[in-house]
Amino acid sequence: SERLMRLPKTFVCYGGPPEDLQAPAFDKTGEICFGSAHNPAKLNRPLLGLWARLLARVLRSRLLMKAGVLADAAVRERILAMLEEAGIERARVELIGPAEDLREHLAFYRRVDVALDAFPYHGTTTTCEALWMGVPVVSLIGRAHVSRVGCSLLSAVGLADLAADTPDAYVEAAAALAADPERLARLRLQLRARLREGSLGDAAGFTRALEAAYREMWRRWCSGLGSENCR
Repeated sequence: SERLMRLPKTFVCYGGPPEDLQAPAFDKTGEICFGSAHNPAKLNRPLLGLWARLLARVLRSRLLMKAGVLADAAVRERILAMLEEAGIERARVELIGPAEDLREHLAFYRRVDVALDAFPYHGTTTTCEALWMGVPVVSLIGRAHVSRVGCSLLSAVGLADLAADTPDAYVEAAAALAADPERLARLRLQLRARLREGSLGDAAGFTRALEAAYREMWRRWCSGLGSENCR
């Protein structure tokens, strides 16, 4: 079977959108807004149960969700019913349909204070876009690659503490962020620079690492080792 070839830093790089849409300063007043721009296909009852626990923990909070399919009334009703079943009142949820363009899509994050990653299938572009707009993401670590993407991306911008090992820690990390407006304000200002200047934004470095991996795989093939012991 195929063996994994691990890159030294990140498995992906992100250059940011072509438009330089700035994130606004964090508003320390009013409700905390937890946000998700995931495809609803990634949602499931255990995950929504965690979100319900979080909203019960952070009383002055609401959930903002965005996805193209939320323009469909039947899909909206199904999602609202699932959230309600999990314990989230409809009055605390706002569903947003498709954006006209990239600028409008990214403007969604102007209203979000803390982004919530899906589980077990994490976001990738979704997480990068949130970080680009200055919004921290809380993720739950699993065993498979699709459940470890969030940890990789968050570690690359110095937010490994927001990658939780357990469901309880996931809720705790998000609640702690909601209760720390000073940290949210700092991250709003710093995250884009962290992304640009770190390994996640280093396209040239990522390309060199990928090319080195290709050369190593080819060297092993030519020497008769095949994919054995690739890491």
